[in-house]
Amino acid sequence: MKSRIIALPVLASGVLALTLTACAPGGTASASDSAEKPSTDLGSEKITLTVASTPESGAPLAKIIPAFEQKHPNVTVELSKTTFDDYNKGLALSLASNSSPDVALLNMMGNNAKNGLVVDLDEYAKLYHWDTEIPSTLLSQWKVGSDKVALGGDSLYALPTSGSVVGLYYNKDLLAKAGISAPPQTLDELTADLKKAKEAGLVPLQLGNAQGHAAFLIQGVGQGIDGAEPANAWALGRSGSTFNTKGNRTGAQTLLDYATEGLVPSDANAVDLQGAVTKFGSGEGVFLNDGNWDAGTIEKALGDKAGFAVFPGAKPTAIGSSTAYAISAKSKHPNAAAAFLDFLRSDAAAQASFDAGFLPFNTKAITAKPGLQADLVKTYGEVNEANGIVSFNNNATASMNDTLTQQTQELLSGKTTVDALVTAVQADWAGSHK
Repeated sequence: MKSRIIALPVLASGVLALTLTACAPGGTASASDSAEKPSTDLGSEKITLTVASTPESGAPLAKIIPAFEQKHPNVTVELSKTTFDDYNKGLALSLASNSSPDVALLNMMGNNAKNGLVVDLDEYAKLYHWDTEIPSTLLSQWKVGSDKVALGGDSLYALPTSGSVVGLYYNKDLLAKAGISAPPQTLDELTADLKKAKEAGLVPLQLGNAQGHAAFLIQGVGQGIDGAEPANAWALGRSGSTFNTKGNRTGAQTLLDYATEGLVPSDANAVDLQGAVTKFGSGEGVFLNDGNWDAGTIEKALGDKAGFAVFPGAKPTAIGSSTAYAISAKSKHPNAAAAFLDFLRSDAAAQASFDAGFLPFNTKAITAKPGLQADLVKTYGEVNEANGIVSFNNNATASMNDTLTQQTQELLSGKTTVDALVTAVQADWAGSHK
């Protein structure tokens, strides 16, 4: 095996902050700026490619790198991993240094494109057909506008490899007990099913809102009505977008109605998401609106009684984010780096990522065991097929999670109105976006 894993040194935070201020370069970089013109041909000369990641996100690379090297025998990949916090703190400095990795994990775009630290991938997107074969709503999370900061623009600076998906968990035994034959397909069906669950003496929709997770329901309903593209435009801060839509108003009204009619727990504001997951796993709740990151906990608690489906709506959409990798502007081998990025969406990489606990968008290449895992893969595939992934509303601004937490808590406790919630959320958004 040619690949090597290297531990990266950790810099003291004081030194790091000073150096970042001093050395972040200006301008932007594109693939055509390199002496090596964009191509899918890696030639036959020996190449050493360096890849930087974290232990968590880099876990699948232990299997992916040898497969890539087998496909490209003239390329040796060296993988370096640092802890999540240290990685994020030191990434800009690392990319700006003379020992920059060729490929780097991005957990957020930040100013990496603006400061010319990563390469514009548009030319590679055409060469490898990323622009036509990867859902545009996933790519938009890593595209920036003319300011090289605002997301949802036209220029791609990182390639998403795996993601998260928020949907509707359900307890199959309790579904049957409530007389519900199948997971709901529409909002009307969901509401009717929740009422059936209440009549059966069950907790209809388990909910924890101590940290604002009731916003999932508002967003799920909203984007199911409005569609993924406009919903994603707002979540990513695209100019001219508004939260004041039919879908979002319906979502807020639905949350209020569910609280008024006793379809969600009365103590939801005092329970966090993990508390709600624990309650759902102990049989308190027919449904739970949550993401794939809690699948392991739920599967351990409920076994084959647990199911997962697309959140009901007129259009198949789901809240979700993605992990992505970028090419350093200092890379001497951008073509090999681009080939590595492309390999991260291969069939072999998809299975390796899934086996390591990730959800790659290439779901057709995944073999999952029957039950909850298969449900997750099926749901994510359906949403991506419909180009329906939408970024988290809670991340639309630095303060949006606080705003949504406060507003949804007040809505659930009857201290605010749908109009006031919509106005407050849009005001927060407008303070950061034009």
